[in-house]
Formats: sequence, C-alpha cells, structure tokens
Amino acid sequence: MMQDKIERHVMFASLFLLMLFVGLTLFVASIARANPAPDSADASATFSTKCVMCHGPDGAGSQVGKSLNVPDLRSPAVQKLADARLAQIISDGQGGMPPFKSSLSEDQIHSLVAHVRTLRAKK
Repeated sequence: MMQDKIERHVMFASLFLLMLFVGLTLFVASIARANPAPDSADASATFSTKCVMCHGPDGAGSQVGKSLNVPDLRSPAVQKLADARLAQIISDGQGGMPPFKSSLSEDQIHSLVAHVRTLRAKK
C-alpha cells in the first residue's frame, strides 16, 4: 500500500514537471515570435533610404555627410555608444541629423542600431 502511494506521487511529480517544461517551452517560443530578430535585409534597405545620403553606404560618411562633419559610424566613438543611446539619436536626431521617430517604427530604429553594429567589422 505504501509502495502504491510512492509510485503515485512519483508519477504525479513526473507529470507535473513534464507539463511545466512544455508550458515554459511554449512561453519562450511565444516570446521569440513576439520579438523577432531584426531582419538584416530590411535594416539594410532602411539604411539605404534614410541614412546613406549623409552616412554613406559603409557608414564612413558621404561627401555631403563629411561636409556636415557626421561621425564615422564604424569608429570606436560611435561603436562604444550603448544601443539605447544610438536608438535615441536615430529617434530624436542630434546636431544636424533630423529625428526619425515620426517616419520609422521602434522596430526599424532598433534594426538600424543592429545594422550600425555590423559596420564596425567593415572598417
């Protein structure tokens, strides 16, 4: 009789742990779908349409950008900025750079930050 009780408790605990594992797996999967990784092709296209005129295709600065003293996006000074700071600069503008918060979504801004991070390796 005692052995049956122990077996039922072990079975219940095993079933509970299995349900907990499945629930956590589904929860993590739903978070991943809600917050997809930035699409590098979309970020590159946004960079091309919104940023290249001043920052150039490689982030070093176009002729126009260099005349406005835009920073080299590949430089350590830019690359050491926190993601939140880069997102704020893109959103609110800085110096001669216009704000993009009304023309880009928050996801697009964060994708641009990720794109700027890829430029460091291309210097």
